[in-house]
Amino acid sequence: QVQLVESGGGLVQPGGSLRLSCAASGFTFSSYAMSWYRQAPGKQRELVATITSGDSTNYADSVKGRFTISRDNAKNTVYLQMNSLKPEDTAVYYCNARYYSGYGDVYDYWGQGTQVTVSS
Repeated sequence: QVQLVESGGGLVQPGGSLRLSCAASGFTFSSYAMSWYRQAPGKQRELVATITSGDSTNYADSVKGRFTISRDNAKNTVYLQMNSLKPEDTAVYYCNARYYSGYGDVYDYWGQGTQVTVSS
């Protein structure tokens, strides 16, 4: 059974930091690209950051220089370190795992989300 369990969300003041974690199970974690998405109220879900199975990373322009995605394959966990948080970073953050089989199949899993609120 595939599970992605996010943790680490909460309330933080502007300029503060949080680290989100996503613990994965039920699939070959090291083979999957892992991403963090977020969805603010009334807005579409957007991609925040991705780390591939080869440890390449990319980020949304809005978080470059402030957020860092990393993974620990030994712990089957992906992290999102968020620094210099802004009120506009307020959203539910979702962990995503994705794998392309090379035969046209896509395996796509989502966590339940964790709330991040940036407010004074």
